[in-house]
Amino acid sequence: MLQDDAEGGGGVALKDLDDILSESIRRNGESLVAVLQDIQEHYNYLPERALRSLSRKTGVPLIDIYRVATFYNSFSLVPRGKHQIVVCAGTTCHVRGASKVTEEISRVLGIGPGQVSADGNFSLDTVNCLGCCAFAPVMVVDGEYHGNLTPAKTRKILTSLKAKWLLPAGEADERGLVDDGDAEETEGA
Repeated sequence: MLQDDAEGGGGVALKDLDDILSESIRRNGESLVAVLQDIQEHYNYLPERALRSLSRKTGVPLIDIYRVATFYNSFSLVPRGKHQIVVCAGTTCHVRGASKVTEEISRVLGIGPGQVSADGNFSLDTVNCLGCCAFAPVMVVDGEYHGNLTPAKTRKILTSLKAKWLLPAGEADERGLVDDGDAEETEGA
């Protein structure tokens, strides 16, 4: 089992790396972006060791892989939380209170922009624009957009999601819904 020894890699076990790369290359051919997406989907970031292995397997120079990985904001070279929160800091969102939304997220989760919670469950980032200015200020939580935010609305959303995310398998939430613990396995079915 490979270990990622890159700065910030935290000794993450790169279990199944060869299988992930082989399957992704088989499915995606020479589409570097698609292969990088598969790596990131599995590890939640792009570990240096995975990029080096990808370079060896494909013959693509490592510098070219890094060019692609650093060009797109959706890729991360550092570990991210299991649940990702992105706040728009563009002009319209800024004017309409994005900084207060970010401060509220920091209060609720105990992390600032660019940080990951100690338990690895949450990461917070800001971006220059999410392209939905009419709903400013906006945050995206695991791909779901939330707009017209206030600090109170942000706190309510995060409190609800946090309870849902951290609910032990088999226990009912406040609505009586039960997480059977295999949501990831059945999600694509």
